[in-house]
Formats: sequence, structure tokens, C-alpha cells
Amino acid sequence: MSMNSESLLQMFENALADIRHVRDAFTPTLTPKEVGQITSVTTGIAKVSGLPGVGFEEVLKFPGNVYGIAFNVDEDEIGAVLLGDYWQLHAGDEVERRGHVMDVPVSDGLIGRVVTPLGRPLDGRGPVAATQRLPIERPAPSIMNRAPVTVPLQTGIKVIDALIPIGRGQRELILGDRQTGKTAIALDTIVNQRGQNVLCVYCAIGQRASGVAKVVASLRDHGAMEYTIVVVTEGNDPPGLSYIAPYAATSIAEYFMEQGRDVLVVYDDLTHHARAYRELSLLLRRPPGREAFPGDIFYIHSRLLERATHLGKEFGGGSLTALPIIETEAQNISAYIPTNLISITDGQIYLSPSLFELGVLPAVDVGQSVSRVGGKAQRSAYRAVAGDLKLAYAQFEELETFARFGARLDDDTRKIIEHGRRIRACLKQPEFAPVSVPAQIAILLALTEELFDSVPLDRMTGAEHAVHEAAANIPAEVCARFESATKLNDEDRQTIIEIARSSLAPFQLPTPSKGTIRRNS
Repeated sequence: MSMNSESLLQMFENALADIRHVRDAFTPTLTPKEVGQITSVTTGIAKVSGLPGVGFEEVLKFPGNVYGIAFNVDEDEIGAVLLGDYWQLHAGDEVERRGHVMDVPVSDGLIGRVVTPLGRPLDGRGPVAATQRLPIERPAPSIMNRAPVTVPLQTGIKVIDALIPIGRGQRELILGDRQTGKTAIALDTIVNQRGQNVLCVYCAIGQRASGVAKVVASLRDHGAMEYTIVVVTEGNDPPGLSYIAPYAATSIAEYFMEQGRDVLVVYDDLTHHARAYRELSLLLRRPPGREAFPGDIFYIHSRLLERATHLGKEFGGGSLTALPIIETEAQNISAYIPTNLISITDGQIYLSPSLFELGVLPAVDVGQSVSRVGGKAQRSAYRAVAGDLKLAYAQFEELETFARFGARLDDDTRKIIEHGRRIRACLKQPEFAPVSVPAQIAILLALTEELFDSVPLDRMTGAEHAVHEAAANIPAEVCARFESATKLNDEDRQTIIEIARSSLAPFQLPTPSKGTIRRNS
């Protein structure tokens, strides 16, 4: 009997020791919620008190499933940027800390979808299946992790690919006045990535709903939504959503870049982004500076665009190419925001309203446009056939003004002007009509060799189309050299010239007689 008592006692002590061990090893996972209160609500802004542990840019949850970001973290009060329907909030409502910074869902399931910067779907196709979330604000890759920009990003637009080339990993600014075709260039570039293994992210910032719907419909009609993600904020959305939109789009793009893929992101446009940030800053009582913009307006764009890069092979070799769009007023490219972005980016494509009114589309002003990286990434075949084209076009634009007065011109000047008019005619291109690399090479080489100079201006459209179609007859081994770093040899050039010359034969007329150049109508 005593033995049984001793055994039971030992078993009880062992069980008690196990319980103590489990108790000591237990770490409670529940933490007390930190809850504050709204003290005031204005347009897109809420002042909150009672959250002493909140951090900068931490997510806050408001009633009605409305989220915000802690923007001004003062000693007694927090200024929060609201990201939802703020008109249902009132002073005294509870505010809860979420314990993390603003993030966005990322996954392959986003491809082909239209979403908000918060990852909520707008296309009626159900929720987005996300595998992970990434912060919208992430540090740019370090210099040592980057590789040179050496691979071109073909836009399919002749004037850009030939004279203002863009490389994968570059930041190329598109700027111009309203209604000059800035979005059209970005959409043409997206459409041309079909079959190029480039993923595209189009970020609409503060756009009209009808305009965004038109863009999505155009991308879908041309089969581009198969490799495109559209991130949307509309004009009637809270300014906080417009502010975070480009950062969220960049984090989505970085998710694919870090997998080793090439990504193109379009910000349309950063004018609305800067104005949204100015509105938030003024409502938060931050000190205004030039044009009432806050002092860090340069920094919000620089830390965004610095994330565009080409990663080294040891980091996957992916690239992120950025095409920010900015709107100028009365062709003033020296204004505050345009000059900021020109200094941040690696070049700019300027669209002239004067050319647009003349029907020169795309209305790219070659003289004020530049690519500081693309020449290194441009295919050698382009450099061989378009090397002197920009100079010839610049000379033509200088001399064209004199020809308008009906002055008597010498033969050399008249030849430069006639050649320049053919260059301008060939660089015209309708929207959503990308030109393949072989066709561009054939047209540019025909221009360089002055084969178009004997074609009347009113027949240039048909002549160029004939060369475009004849480019399909270029031998496959020659086309293969277009895609490589191999330079075109004399035999290749002669082959292309003969194909172009035969296609232009029906359009050519005898060389016009010498005389006075008539004034342009």
C-alpha cells in the first residue's frame, strides 16, 4: 500500500513539474490594443490623439474599414492621411494601431487585373489571390547591386527608337502640355512589349474614370492586358490614395523585377501626384515653399524614381524601366516640378503643341528631347543607319524658317530642306501602330541614303508603307544581326538598300528642277 502511495506521489510531482515547465515556456501572443481617438476630420486628413507608441507611416484603422497612414507624428497629436471614405468619420471615433507600415499585395495573380493602390480589384473579377505583401516604401537598390543599362526597350515608335532610345532600367521622362499625346506614347510602348517578355505596370494617378476606362479598353483590344497590371486612383478619390499610388505600383513592379523579369512602369502622371502631396501637406500645416509645394517635393519623386534600375546577374538580372509623365503649362519646361524631374531622370521626351497642331504625330520635339543612357543600349544597327539623322533633322529645322519667307535658296540649302521634310514625314506614326525593328531599319536606312528625296511629299505615306511591307523580305540572317551587337556589314546594307529601292520605284518622280522653294501653306 505504501509503495502505491509513493508511486502516486511521484507521478503527481512529475505531472506538476510538466505543468510548471509548460507554464514557464508559454509566451502570450496577445498584446493589448493601443486605441486612440479622432480629434478632428478634414478633407482626407484626420487628427488623432492617444497613440503614444505610433510610428511614422504606420497604418491606422478607422471605423468603417477605413485605413490611414500616420504622417505627422507630434508629441500630443498625430496627423493621419486617410485612404478611404473619410466623410463617414467623426470626432471621438476610435482609432487602432495596426503595427506595420503601408503595404500592397503582390503575386502573379495581379497580371491582367485593374486594382487600387490598396490591392482591391476594380475589374469585377473577384478578389486578387496574393501570395505575399510588400511595403509600398522600399529602399532603392544599392549602387553595387546594379548593372549597366545595355539592353534596349523597343517602343515601336520610330522617332524614339532611332533618335531618343530607351534602355531597360532607364528613367525617361515624358513631358508636354495638355493634350499633346503623352499617354499615347506610353500606351504605344506597352502595346509594343507583346512577345518581348516585358511585364508592364500602368499607374493612373488622379485620372478621370472615363479616361482610365478608355485606356484599359485600348490595352485589352490590343492584347496588352495579358502582361499588364493597371493601378488606378480616380480624381474623386482621397488625395492620400493618389499619393501612395506610384509607390504601390513600384512595389508591385519590384516583386517581378526581383524574380529576374524585365518590367516597365508608367506613372500617368506625376503632376497629379505632386498636387495631391501639396494638398496633404497644406492640410497638415506643413510649411509651404515655392508654388506652395512643401520643401521635400523633390525627395518624394527622387526616392520613387531611384528604384528604377537594372540589377546585376547575381541579383537576378531583372530590370525596372520607369516612364514618368509630367504636364507642362504653356510649354514652360523650366517650371518647378518639370525641372525637378528632368534632374532626376536619365533623359526626357518633350512633346511640342506646335508640332501637334501641325499634325506631326507623335509630336516629339527632337531638339529638346534627349536620352542620356539609351545610346549605350541602342542596337548597333540603329546607330549605323540613324547616326546622322538627328543632325540632318536639326539642320532642316533651322533652315525651314528661312524657306517660309520665299527667299531664293542655293542648291545645298534646298536639298537639306527637302531631305528634312522627308525625315519629318517618315517619323510620323499613327497611334497603336508599332513598327518592327526590321521595318524601322529599312525605313531609316532609306532615309539616310536619301532614297525618299525623289518621292513627292503627298505620296510619302504610301512610299513608307511600301518599304514597311518590303522589310518582310529582308533575309533572316540579316534580321538576326539586328537583334545582336554585331554591326551591319556593307553587304547587309546593300541588301536592305536594294529592297527599299525596289519598293520605292513606283513612287519616285524625276528630281524637281532647281528654283525657289515655295512658301509652306
